[in-house]
Amino acid sequence: MSVTQTMNSGVSFRSMAVKPPSHPTYDMKGVIKLALAEDAGDRGDVTCLATIPLDMEVEAHFLAKEDGIVAGISLAEMIFHEVDPSLKVEWSQKDGDHVQKGLQFGKVSGQAHNIVVAERVVLNFMQRMSGIATLTKTMADAAHPACILETRKTAPGLRLVDKVGGSNWWRAKS
Repeated sequence: MSVTQTMNSGVSFRSMAVKPPSHPTYDMKGVIKLALAEDAGDRGDVTCLATIPLDMEVEAHFLAKEDGIVAGISLAEMIFHEVDPSLKVEWSQKDGDHVQKGLQFGKVSGQAHNIVVAERVVLNFMQRMSGIATLTKTMADAAHPACILETRKTAPGLRLVDKVGGSNWWRAKS
């Protein structure tokens, strides 16, 4: 736990980073493994296996499909690493940044088969988290000066993912 305290005109502001409570859905490695197993099972991507040489190396790019707030970059890195630690992932944006439709904000390079296995799960999580972050930013702007702290509307098994997506709105650039 870390604590930061700032004094401003005699008013004390206190910020605490608190470890989340133990909960099965907070085991992100377990959630990632479950998502990968659900998507590709123990066979991998059968279409990819049938059409792409096993040793093919590629570079794939992340493009924003619409204007919004990007979220899920740390989770994406965890997923790519889980599938293949040798995949190289680079980002030009960070969680909470505003992106414009068509912006290339990241890339991954390495073995094509492993990128394909990971990318569907990565995109599913990032699209969900970015959608939540974008909508939360819109609602927070509309509610100003009130402050939205978090959402209680989470999907079963995705509580932490949904809450992290929604917490990125405050970092968004105008």
